[in-house]
Amino acid sequence: MSDYESMKQVSDRCAAAIRKHQEVQVVSHIDADGLTAAAIMSHALDRCGIEHNVRFAKQLDRSILDEVADANIPTIFTDLGSGMLSEMPPDLDIVIADHHQIDHNGHTEHHLNPHLFGIDGSTELSGAGCAYVLAQSLGNPDLIASGDLSDLAIVGAVGDLQARRFGRLVGYNREILKQGRDYGILSYKNDLSLFGRQTRPLFKLLQYSSDPYLPGLAGRESASIEFLKSVGINARGERWKRWIDLNESEKQRIVSSLVQLCLSKHMPSYQIHRLITEVYLLAREQEGTEMRDASEYATLLNATARYGFADIGLAVCLGDRDKKLAKARKLLAGHRKNLVDGLNFVREEGITKLNHLQYFDAGSSIRDTIVGIVAGMSLTNPGDRKMPIVAFAESDDGIKVSARGTQDLVKRGLNLADAIEACAAKLGGRGGGHNIAAGATIPNRTKDEFLGLLDAMIGDQLNSEGMM
Repeated sequence: MSDYESMKQVSDRCAAAIRKHQEVQVVSHIDADGLTAAAIMSHALDRCGIEHNVRFAKQLDRSILDEVADANIPTIFTDLGSGMLSEMPPDLDIVIADHHQIDHNGHTEHHLNPHLFGIDGSTELSGAGCAYVLAQSLGNPDLIASGDLSDLAIVGAVGDLQARRFGRLVGYNREILKQGRDYGILSYKNDLSLFGRQTRPLFKLLQYSSDPYLPGLAGRESASIEFLKSVGINARGERWKRWIDLNESEKQRIVSSLVQLCLSKHMPSYQIHRLITEVYLLAREQEGTEMRDASEYATLLNATARYGFADIGLAVCLGDRDKKLAKARKLLAGHRKNLVDGLNFVREEGITKLNHLQYFDAGSSIRDTIVGIVAGMSLTNPGDRKMPIVAFAESDDGIKVSARGTQDLVKRGLNLADAIEACAAKLGGRGGGHNIAAGATIPNRTKDEFLGLLDAMIGDQLNSEGMM
């Protein structure tokens, strides 16, 4: 039996457990993957006629689980839950559809997680993808197996950066993508990887480039405009042109000139290769809007829930294209500014290197809900991709920790989820995530001790792999 067939069997058992109830609650994470996972599950429950409410959590902790237990309603966890198996309420019907690393000290009967089937939850199936698999088992197969909700699953996967390692979606994510293509609601192609192809003026694509970082253009509006002029692109008519407004010849000229720029700046080849990646378009969405492109859609969603407005993001996922979308766009404008300000903060304040990791402390200057995004953006510039990066920020519950690595480091043995979880637990905190990206909350005034523990553990991970 294949890994996928085994996962489908478990999904069917989870769906059967849900169908026993007339009312459930859904608890999900506050990022784009969590929002789309919750939306997929909400659609599936509606189709089954099961009453439900949806709530969101920054992270799953004892207080949230106590509230779940007090509500005494059968609960579906999406995009979280696997790391808290040992603390799940014992007398409550629970279904978990998650892709994070698993707390093997606990067990729940209805647990859908790709790691259980040898599928990588950081690259092959996201939280939204797990919810999609469960929705296929739960709903009307004629509606869902054909790809009806696949666009949301792909937005979740892209928002979770699952296409980053290979420059395209792989594993079960790709099966979902093909279902969406066959259903006519998704398309994909190789294109410029810079963020904002649908909505940003051309010069903004260059000015705000971070992955890859374009030396001489990133952060410099006038230089970005001059670059376009030098390539022979008339970027302004009645309004600033966007990437989607260009013809193929103009696009090729820009890409060729960007490659030459990168070569002249002696950029590593892997960064230059990242200029072109596979991109994902949602056919049911209007061209030139944030929802047309999976990456921009995911960023729009992050701009809602990470600022305490998850209900707005969920409404957009469920189809609101009026008042809630307008509110989401206002939040997005603020989110973009906060990310730019956060990246500038890191560049101005600098990054501190230890033996095996690098870090910065944002204090109250960067929100705890977006400091991980800023850390990922900082990993290449001003950071050093040869080391994982760790970010700290103040939070209501203590100190928020966010860590990001690279696939090269993972291949050498890095597992940030294991390291973050173990080091946080020693100090009375809690953490988890993926091998390449993880987070934790630790008590106040424990940062230095945490850094010492984490630096040593990451060193052990990388050195033990190198000795094999």
